[in-house]
Amino acid sequence: MKKYVLDLTVVSVEQIHERYVLIKLTDVQPLPEMLPGQFVEVRVDGSPSTFLRRPISIHYIDKVNNQLWLLVATVGEGTRWMASLHTGDVVNCVLPLGHGFTMPRQTDEKFLLVGGGVGVAPLLYLGAEIRRMGGEPTFLLGARSAKDLLMLDEFRKYGQVYVTTEDGSAGEKGFVTGHSILSQERFSHIASCGPTPMMKAVARYAHQEDIDCEVSLENLMACGLGACLCCVEKTTEGNLCVCKDGPVFNIKKLLWQL
Repeated sequence: MKKYVLDLTVVSVEQIHERYVLIKLTDVQPLPEMLPGQFVEVRVDGSPSTFLRRPISIHYIDKVNNQLWLLVATVGEGTRWMASLHTGDVVNCVLPLGHGFTMPRQTDEKFLLVGGGVGVAPLLYLGAEIRRMGGEPTFLLGARSAKDLLMLDEFRKYGQVYVTTEDGSAGEKGFVTGHSILSQERFSHIASCGPTPMMKAVARYAHQEDIDCEVSLENLMACGLGACLCCVEKTTEGNLCVCKDGPVFNIKKLLWQL
């Protein structure tokens, strides 16, 4: 897909959690096509210590209002700068980058979308697109506690939502791979994004149950174009750059011990 360098205007910055903000961006022209699972590289201005762009998953594309939504975890100086933006500010972005999730070929395919922490970000747009294509996605979202569950009302617009929390304060207590929905329903596809241990557990379950599974890796990415080689992942096809050849990979391509 063609890549663009755009100066996007901030519509709003909403503090949805003590560690997360939802940033909505727009442009005077229609936004280019972007696919679920792709990401953008955001330039951080005015800071001598953040000369590299920050890779952020595409959370959602609001085509009616011509908006790009980014769900950002404020974990460092670059993302704290993003959280400090105000309506009307201009943000320089390179987009869309990477390869996204495989979309359904038939409406009767049953997709389970599994996310944890800020890893839920790419799953909203994926679920929305599956629903637009006539499918019925199911979301399985995990967090440490009820207060750490993000954007549940938005996810419920597109499919059934199940949750787990480590402390049992919402949904079922434990981890996503222990949720009862996995024994109650049979899914044809699983898509997952979140902490690596969680994704490996989901991949292990999918492998055991012979379910097609894709995961969105969160390797450290700097350039977003495959030039700096800092995000390399060992695969069955050799060393591949997560930013260029991913971030979404089928688990059969990864050298994970399942």
